[in-house]
Amino acid sequence: MIEVLVVDDDTRVAQVNAAYVEKVPGFHVAGEAHTAADALRQLELLPHLDLVLLDHYLPDETGLEVVQEMRRRGHQTDVIMVTAARDVTTVQAAMRQGALQYLVKPFAFAGLRAKLEAYAELRRTLDGGGEAEQADVDRIFGALSASSEPGLPKGHSPTTAELVRRSLMNADGPLSAQEIADLTGVSRQTAQRYLKLLERTGRARLTLKYGDAGRPEHRYVWATRA
Repeated sequence: MIEVLVVDDDTRVAQVNAAYVEKVPGFHVAGEAHTAADALRQLELLPHLDLVLLDHYLPDETGLEVVQEMRRRGHQTDVIMVTAARDVTTVQAAMRQGALQYLVKPFAFAGLRAKLEAYAELRRTLDGGGEAEQADVDRIFGALSASSEPGLPKGHSPTTAELVRRSLMNADGPLSAQEIADLTGVSRQTAQRYLKLLERTGRARLTLKYGDAGRPEHRYVWATRA
């Protein structure tokens, strides 16, 4: 079981988040805390904690300050930020201080479940030990983002969704379904299906390339590049 400490200044929110965690197979809530001081105290009392779900806005210190103090004390417990803090500065600081994931409030159970399942996949990947080839390294880093599309429709693979997403994000410009298929190794029809899903969820934007005759070619660009 993956032992989790849930930290939130609102006791009701902490209880809801704890209930969510308990619904995900393989996870167990070892404790709840509502202040930074209580979170640090429980880290000392619960030495076998694997993961902290950490709010940023706490009454005595920020969540990032808790992470700093955790590391100063030698606690290597993994951290997923679960917070209403949306500013890029906080997100960047959390990333630099080693937070594995960042979940913005408010969220539904599916959103938290996706993060926890990705974390569990990361743990399984790392448990193998030994040396890592590039493919292994890609799988380790990909484990955290494989569920970046929570609540995928039935019949959609998180792995394929991640391949398509990364291809779009790394592209210098708009790509067609055939170009995505060539990059990822999936069929053009499969690429088209996942591209349409990304468009519907606002992560990709559709552009049209007009030729001399016939129907325009559908090309897709990652939303932040459009």
